[in-house]
Amino acid sequence: MKQGWRWYGEMDAISLKEIRQAGVTDVVAALYGRKPGEVWPVPEIKALARKVEAAGMRWSVVESVPVHEDVKKRTGDFRKYVENYKKTLRNLAKCGIKTVCYNFMPVLDWTRSDLAYELPDGSTCLGYNEYEVAAFDMFSLKRPGAEKDYPRETAARAKKLWTRYSPAQRKRVEKAILTGLPGTVDDLTPAQFLRELKTYEGIDDRALRENMYAFLNEISPVLDECGVDMCIHPDDPPHPIFGLPRVLSDAADIREMAKRCPSRHVGLTLCTGSLGGSPDNDEVAIFKEFAKRVFFCHFRNLEYEEPGVFHEAPCHLFGKTDIPALMLALLKEEKRRGAEIVVRPDHGRLMEIDKGRKCYCGYSYGGRLVGLAELRGLEAGVRAFAKI
Repeated sequence: MKQGWRWYGEMDAISLKEIRQAGVTDVVAALYGRKPGEVWPVPEIKALARKVEAAGMRWSVVESVPVHEDVKKRTGDFRKYVENYKKTLRNLAKCGIKTVCYNFMPVLDWTRSDLAYELPDGSTCLGYNEYEVAAFDMFSLKRPGAEKDYPRETAARAKKLWTRYSPAQRKRVEKAILTGLPGTVDDLTPAQFLRELKTYEGIDDRALRENMYAFLNEISPVLDECGVDMCIHPDDPPHPIFGLPRVLSDAADIREMAKRCPSRHVGLTLCTGSLGGSPDNDEVAIFKEFAKRVFFCHFRNLEYEEPGVFHEAPCHLFGKTDIPALMLALLKEEKRRGAEIVVRPDHGRLMEIDKGRKCYCGYSYGGRLVGLAELRGLEAGVRAFAKI
């Protein structure tokens, strides 16, 4: 595997020198100053690539080139934004960057209800509690009709939870849900979030899927011309929330995308953390079925307290996903294609080494340093024992 690391540019609390010292070869980055729908100019792409190269690494994966909300809805200026997307893909290819991660999730890039879930050793990680999410939706956000979207038992438990929560606990959930990441989704207020949700009224799962297939088939000639691999990130979490449609949550969804979008450059980011958000997903089986279309990987693990309630595992190797089996499948696929795949440790605990740093949620140095070391050691062990 190529050892990857997500870097947020000069605004990142982690320096390129530190990243290189972690053993990283391939940086995963983007032009985070550019908003969704804007064309990425070649000079800006080259400038960032040169900065990474000067630090002894290569910018090989873009995460992300965000898809404008108008494109997802096929409204407003979506045709202009599709053309702009094509121009950006061509510009990236001119600079030798040909792996592009993106997602098609409406409004939110990802959702967690706790940004500082405390583990027994005192480090913190990201957590998800479906009852907290439901309670925020119904009783804080007060989305019209929200209570109809939840099973009776879930709604009742969420109500008891919210009644018991202090103002500080409620604020913690709100902040976790509405926090954005640079270059993708800005932080939202509840009022802004409600307005964004309203724009998706009348767009169900099927409509959003059709919009995604249309977008991918519109850009496919550029992908084929330039050799750019588009790798979609799964829905996170992989089930409906806030009344928003979902389009890429399980193997069936990936299978349909592959059928409807035949270009060999339309593929997948295999994210074990996102797919692991559903107990029904088998991440190893998904990798094996779609291995030829996996262009990029996020490896991490989850620990479940109960169905619908989980947090990120202290160790990247153990938890809901069988990472050792997945590593074996990855190495076999790399051998088949004669090329390595970029894998980055996705998220990491916030440890004492990073206390005082302004790290983005899940993107601390120490936690990812440990995660990458775990994955590197696993790779060496699997190679030795499987004779790969």
